[in-house]
Amino acid sequence: MPDGKVAVRETVVHPGAAVVVALDEQEQVVLIRQYRHPVRDYLWELPAGLLDVAGEQAHVGAARELAEEAGLTAARWDTLLDLRSSPGFSDEAVRVFLARDLGDIEEADRYVGEHEESDLTIRRVPLDEAARWVLAGQIENAAAAAGVLAALAARATGYSGLRAADAPWPARPARAS
Repeated sequence: MPDGKVAVRETVVHPGAAVVVALDEQEQVVLIRQYRHPVRDYLWELPAGLLDVAGEQAHVGAARELAEEAGLTAARWDTLLDLRSSPGFSDEAVRVFLARDLGDIEEADRYVGEHEESDLTIRRVPLDEAARWVLAGQIENAAAAAGVLAALAARATGYSGLRAADAPWPARPARAS
């Protein structure tokens, strides 16, 4: 502990995660409805995944997840925000990216998901509507809610001031990089 005292804590060690706010030319955000067994429910989320490939840069992992979950590529990447998902019991660091200039991956080249990923619903929703979904409790995933609202705030400034996709990320666990 910071004061030198010893305390017993149970913690979850996590490699980190990348989340993608993918915006098309009409400023629609790509949302994915996916079954999440721990909560036994389908949740609206953003494309996302673990950063569990050794040596992989976070924005490369984000691009991989966007391709796997949504069948999309993006030509423009920015860092939208960083967060710690549940610092009371986990060291998970999450980087949320803004992906624009989207392109479709050919159907024959798309990733075939397993388990929860085999039953995804993909939908494009206007960014303003997605923000209303957050406020109405329809988007409960914390990183998705933060990402949608951050994208809305970034749009208000013309997306100026966003960090580069490969900006330093001190919170990311060293073992994942």
